[in-house]
Order: sequence, then structure tokens, then C-alpha cells
Amino acid sequence: MYEADKIFREAVLTMRQFNDAHNFFDLTGANVEEAGEHNRGVILRCIHRQAPISRAEIARQTGFTKPAIARIVDRLLDEGLVMEARRRHGLRGQPAIELEINPDACFSIGVNLDRDHLTILAVDAVGNVRGRVHHEKRFILPDEFVELTADAISHFQRSRLVDDARIAGIGIAIPDWLGEIPVLERPDDYVQWSTFDVRKAIEALTDHPVFIDNEANAAAMAELDYGLGAESRSFFYIAINACPGGGLVLDGAGHRGAMGLSGEIGWLPIADADDPKGAKVQPLGEIFSLFFLYDYLAKHGIEVSRPQDLLVLDGHGRMLVSSWLKQMSVHLAEAVIHIGLIVDPDAVIVGGRLPIRIVDELLRYVNEHLQSSDPNLPSIHRASLSEDAAALGGAAMPTAAALMLGSADPRQRVRSPLQNMDRLHAI
Repeated sequence: MYEADKIFREAVLTMRQFNDAHNFFDLTGANVEEAGEHNRGVILRCIHRQAPISRAEIARQTGFTKPAIARIVDRLLDEGLVMEARRRHGLRGQPAIELEINPDACFSIGVNLDRDHLTILAVDAVGNVRGRVHHEKRFILPDEFVELTADAISHFQRSRLVDDARIAGIGIAIPDWLGEIPVLERPDDYVQWSTFDVRKAIEALTDHPVFIDNEANAAAMAELDYGLGAESRSFFYIAINACPGGGLVLDGAGHRGAMGLSGEIGWLPIADADDPKGAKVQPLGEIFSLFFLYDYLAKHGIEVSRPQDLLVLDGHGRMLVSSWLKQMSVHLAEAVIHIGLIVDPDAVIVGGRLPIRIVDELLRYVNEHLQSSDPNLPSIHRASLSEDAAALGGAAMPTAAALMLGSADPRQRVRSPLQNMDRLHAI
């Protein structure tokens, strides 16, 4: 057996073992001495999800006794993880003191690399962005990625945008098979990513823990912790980026699948529009992405290289964009139907780097196709977070671990981006 095959199989086995061992938390617990850490986590998650919230409301949510609540909350206040925000007036008796997560409880660095950009954020414990460094550049190579990431982290520390002693970690949101999927205009030397050890390189920069996940999974987790997750606990996230991606959230927790591949919507087979009989299929990712939109416009004489360029097109350019969106809406509606039938989430959320105004137009066309379909299909919505959702999701990984949130996933501490696509089918 080749050594690379052995390593790949061991990585898959590790993922499966973590799946078996990892149990996500809910808002229940037990008032027993040995369950102290568990109960502490339950209360932290309750405050994070329901804030501002009083001690009495926490007791009703968790079923803990008032003395247990008082003891654990006092400890969290002493540690600086939560804060007393305000007094709630207008009720009988003494005004209730409301609790919130302390924004300065911890800080995280979120890094999102894709084929057309690098974004690095400094984020506090409640998801506020304290600092941002962005590079709009295509096909950044590994050495430059490490250099730019190191510079950004140093900038955040020098500028005192984060307290280094309270940094929970660095989260990297990066596509799997980055150097292997044959995207448009990919340079030959981009294959360097196929053998580059991202984890080892970033761990050499810092003593802080390093977390890694697929960028679409990270964006979905950001939406769960800081966006529409407050309204929907089960959803499928579709990221429209240089390549399309997807992330699945079920019952308030990310679902990765046995090999960490759930949500890979780019491989979804759809009917080939060039085949009048409809007998041929092609992966959605081979026709639907930002890069394919740019290519479509280029074939009609309009050069676009950044998402922002789509917002300053003239009337002819906007008409072409609308034409492409209408074509793609057929396939996206088909994808929503498949997702609804197989996964049955509350909602399908569409985000990524496509500008908000254009996402809204796309969803209008998609909903037109879905109007005659099963009314029980999941509703489809624009993501509430910006184009930085994946970087924010990167920061959310160490934050979730530090605050013991339900979205915390220990696999992110050992995971590396998937490589060697030719071996995937051997498992």
C-alpha cells in the first residue's frame, strides 16, 4: 500500500471515530457534583442562545435549581465569560438582572482562503468583527498565504484589536481539494496546495490552537451562531463562491457525514441543458459559480473579475447577469427539491460572495420555479451574514470551543483540508 493511501485511510478512520464519540449538547443537564463542567456548558450555551436572559429564565430553560444557577453564574462572572448587562423593569418585585456573553471573554482569528481572495478577521466572543484584512487576489500560493496570514495576525496584535492572552485560537475556512479541482484559469503551480500541510504551517506561526474546516461548513456555522440560526436550527447552506459549496446543519449542529463530505452540492448531478433528450447529466459545480458568471460575461464582451464589479455594470451588463441568473435558477430550484426530499431541513440559505442584490434576484427566479412544487419544501432565504461569512465561521470554531457551544466540533482540531481526490473512490 502506498504511504499516501495509508495516511488518507487513517484520516478517514479518525473522522469516523470522532463521529462516534462526539455528542452535541442540548439545554438539559443534571444537578450532580460530577456533572459540573457539563452544567457549566449548558448555562453558557443558554446565555449565548437566549441573551439577554435572567437567572430565573435560565432555571426554567435548564431545570437547574436556583442555588446551582447562582453558583455557576457567579463563577462565569468571575472568569469574565459573562456579564450583567441591565436590569429588566416593569415586572413585579425586584428588577431582574439580565446576563449576556461578555464580548471580551475571548477573541478568535478567522481565516478564509479561496481561489479568488484571502480574508482574515479578528472577532470577539459575540461575533463582532474587531479587525479585517482582505486581499482580493486570485490563486494565492501557499507561501504567500502563510506570509499574509502572519502579517494580519501581527497587525491585530500590534493594534491591540485583540487581547493575545484571551485568543481562543485561529480558525481556517478553506475549500477541500483546493489545488485539484480544475476551475477556470487555474495556473499550473496551484497544484502546490495538493501537498501543502496547512495545519503544520499555521501551527508554526502561533502557540494558539488551530482549527480547520471546509469553508462552506464554516459559513453555515457562522449563520447558525450569529445569523438565521436563531430562527432555524436545521438548514442547508449554499455558498456561491469561486466554486459552489454547501453545509448542512441539523438540530443546531453541523452534520459532516462519515467522511466529512456532506453538503458538497457542487457534485450534485443535474440535467445537461445541451442535451435535448435530458439523458446526460453534469455536476452543478461545472456550470454554477462566480467564475462561471464571469466567464459568461466575458464571452459577451464584458470583463469582470471581482464581485463588486457586478454592481457597477451598465444596462446591457445587468441584462446579461439577469439572463445567467434565470438559467441557473432552474438548476438551483432542482437542487432545493432534492435537498428537501432527502434532508428535509427547515430552510435552504443562500450566501457566499455573490452580492446581496444579485442573490435576491436569483432567489426571486428560484421561487418562481418552486411555486408549482410541493408546498412542504423548505423555504429558501438569503443568508443574513455578509461575504465574510466563511471567515467569521473560521473565527466561530475556536469561540465555540472556548464557550462550549453546541456548534463546537473536536474534529476541527485535527482536521486538514481533503487532498488526493483520485484516492477518494478507493475508500
